[in-house]
Amino acid sequence: MLKMARVLLFLTTLSLLSAFILPTPSWQIGLLKYSGGGDWYANLETSLPNLIRFCNENLKTNINPEQGIVEVGSPELFNYPLVHITGHGNIVFNPEEVENLRKYLIGGGFLEISDNYGIDKFMRPQMKKVFPELDFVELPFSHPIYHQKYDFPGGLPKIHEHDGKPAQGFGLIYEGRLVCFYDYECDLGDGWESYEVHKDSPESHIKALKMGANILQYVLIGDKNKQ
Repeated sequence: MLKMARVLLFLTTLSLLSAFILPTPSWQIGLLKYSGGGDWYANLETSLPNLIRFCNENLKTNINPEQGIVEVGSPELFNYPLVHITGHGNIVFNPEEVENLRKYLIGGGFLEISDNYGIDKFMRPQMKKVFPELDFVELPFSHPIYHQKYDFPGGLPKIHEHDGKPAQGFGLIYEGRLVCFYDYECDLGDGWESYEVHKDSPESHIKALKMGANILQYVLIGDKNKQ
């Protein structure tokens, strides 16, 4: 009887410790899988996992360390507060996917697009299907997305050269709410990758992670200066 009591006490203690030390992740980031032949999986291995780890360590978030992979037209899209899309090639959203993505974004979801050098000419027409009434607008350097935990007074950091143009942060704003952030000529997604993938400098890697953390924090709480 005493032995059984000790076992039960041990299991109860272990359960309580797990509740405090290993809390269940509160949410998950999704990687958007699309049709058309483009490489939606371009940064699959280390990009989002590195960003998630950075945010959990530095923002004290409780994000699932494993990214989710979700198709544009799936009802599971609504399980993700934020989804990320990247790649180099062709992208095609069919009518059902257009409707699903629009409902997701209007309903409170958020899309982060990372220009992985070549996505621009494919992405813009597809997002025009989703929001025919909206155009991408460049966000001013004063926008709160650049001034969350980390301050970027000059706006989006330049991570990869691409065509040598300055990095620009564009947004789609629906009824006053930023529903989509597009890092153009920047390549945050590549910047989040582990060193051996692109051999970015530690400085560039950290800048990319900090900007990514700002995006996540903005999605979660909005303008931190107004809290």
